[in-house]
Amino acid sequence: MLFNPSAGGDKRPHAADVRRASARRRRKLETVRRRLAEFGLEVQVAATESADHAAALARAAAQAGEEVVAFGGDGMVRIAASAVHGTDAVLGILPGGRGNDFAAALGIPRDPIAACEVIAGGTARPVDAGLLDDRLFVGVASIGLESEVTPIVNAAPRVGGRAVYVVATLYGLARWSPARFDLDVDGDRYTFTGYLAAVANSGRFGGGMRLAPDARLDDGLLDLVVIEHVSRLRFVRATPKVFKGSHASEPNVLMRKASSVRLDADRQFAVYADGDELGKTPARVTAIPSAFKLRVPRR
Repeated sequence: MLFNPSAGGDKRPHAADVRRASARRRRKLETVRRRLAEFGLEVQVAATESADHAAALARAAAQAGEEVVAFGGDGMVRIAASAVHGTDAVLGILPGGRGNDFAAALGIPRDPIAACEVIAGGTARPVDAGLLDDRLFVGVASIGLESEVTPIVNAAPRVGGRAVYVVATLYGLARWSPARFDLDVDGDRYTFTGYLAAVANSGRFGGGMRLAPDARLDDGLLDLVVIEHVSRLRFVRATPKVFKGSHASEPNVLMRKASSVRLDADRQFAVYADGDELGKTPARVTAIPSAFKLRVPRR
């Protein structure tokens, strides 16, 4: 089991805060370990020191024929998924981050103790992933306003899942100036002025936002979502709809399925996916059907 002592949004610079966060997570880790043992599972815990260290540990476990379990947020899941991609290993998830959007999209309980039941009794099924240039991701890759919002979220104290995303969005919106996006969608050129272009695999991000409500993890395709320009006031009024997935009815929101999308704009944006910066524009996003096996709840 991969364990990140500082996951969950505790990215504050003060050492005392980090130590407290680590202590809380280690106590939760012990509870998780005991719960898995009650199911008769033998667990080896590996504390990760960096993304590269986590990837190396996951690859070693996958090559040894072990099931890899990521205890952390979407970033940890992405790292572990990249490691098991191309192997017969199965990936399990114990949510331990701030958003845990990928796990939520699969019906995995948000509480890691409850999620132990999925590790013990769930079924393994192949799921899709996305490829951002040469880097795998599991959730949503986006440019535009999210390129401004995500760094704010990552720098914020852990004050509650959804609230921090909403506050960060409002703060980022106040500083936002419209961009002109230039996309190539399966060979079709699409140019617009607006707020955001996102390519979704699981369809959820931002602590519960259902950005691409029709996204599926087994259709071999990605879901493109673009938000064209409207007034800031209208944008703010429509934002709560994203948590229900009902924003698709807004006239400035367009969605379509795609297997490959090239993202670019009139100024360079960082491309964020699963809460981390994975590249910069221009960037190509491609679907990877049945990218890896995942332990999910039984239907």
